[in-house]
Amino acid sequence: HIGLDLSRPRVDVCVVADDGIVVEQTAVHNSRQGLVDLVDQIACHGDNEIRAVVESMNGARFVHDTLEELGWDVEVADAAKVKGFGPIATKTDRIDAWVLAELSRRDLVPTIWLPTPEVRAGRELCRLRSHLVKHRTMLKNRIHSNLISWALTVPMSDLFGTKGRQHLKKLEIPTQWRHSISICLTEIDHLDQQITNIDHEIRKRATNDVYTQLLITAPGIGPILGYIISTEIGDITRFPTPKQLVGYTGLVPRVRQSGDNDYRGPLTGNGPTQLRWALIEATTWAQKHPTYQKRHQRIKQRRGKQQGTSIARVDTARRLTTAIWWMLTKQEPFNPQSPVLPLVA
Repeated sequence: HIGLDLSRPRVDVCVVADDGIVVEQTAVHNSRQGLVDLVDQIACHGDNEIRAVVESMNGARFVHDTLEELGWDVEVADAAKVKGFGPIATKTDRIDAWVLAELSRRDLVPTIWLPTPEVRAGRELCRLRSHLVKHRTMLKNRIHSNLISWALTVPMSDLFGTKGRQHLKKLEIPTQWRHSISICLTEIDHLDQQITNIDHEIRKRATNDVYTQLLITAPGIGPILGYIISTEIGDITRFPTPKQLVGYTGLVPRVRQSGDNDYRGPLTGNGPTQLRWALIEATTWAQKHPTYQKRHQRIKQRRGKQQGTSIARVDTARRLTTAIWWMLTKQEPFNPQSPVLPLVA
């Protein structure tokens, strides 16, 4: 049983036998060659069956894939759950590696699901798009900030459309600020082109993705949001119930219960940020669908103007997530049951 504690320069390794005796503690360089050397080094201990564990973090999948390719059986452990098993007083990389090896020996590894390379590639494409969109928004906000600094108003809703660009050219702004706005506009144009190219690639992938083709039948979900949701969920069979999928999205409140006390706090925020964003974004149009409209409006009115809108959107997103679970599980398009008509005497 081998525990692997990963850091940027190296990988700390702890080898534990079935009887709990530490056979070896070492460290190798965090690179492919370093992992190859580790496999050769462990092979000197004999032909015993090897079970390795690495904590989930940035770079863990590289270690997992490389060692699996070299013939090892490697599991990726949930870092948040592993933290509770370690010693409280002392924490070092060597101790962390020993904890992972011990969890493997006791068959207590809190493993996480690993997406396929195709799903991971799709996630990377969608997350790159999100990063570029955020960067573009920052540049637009910077231009608005410069205009506010000189008490300049914007008479149109879209400052970056055709009329907005013409308006910017006519403004009397000192040279340095005009130069700053010009550079920002150039970067925005470049990002627009990059985002358009990524959108084209996502739409192309979406046509061949079974989950996305089902998701686009739901209200508020188009090809791009559908593909984001599909890649972030991955294999729907890893969620036995709709509640588990809703919990994975992080759109559920924190719950603390002890005796008669029952505290419900803010949203947990667990799971992928991209998935949570896509579901909330989908509610912009889903809330107008007859399936969700009445309940959505009722929550908005009951909770008031300040909190009602956000609470109603989260509630609609949870209900939409439940519908998504049924759609993907049954491999059927969105088809909510019609309301039951009252019996007439």
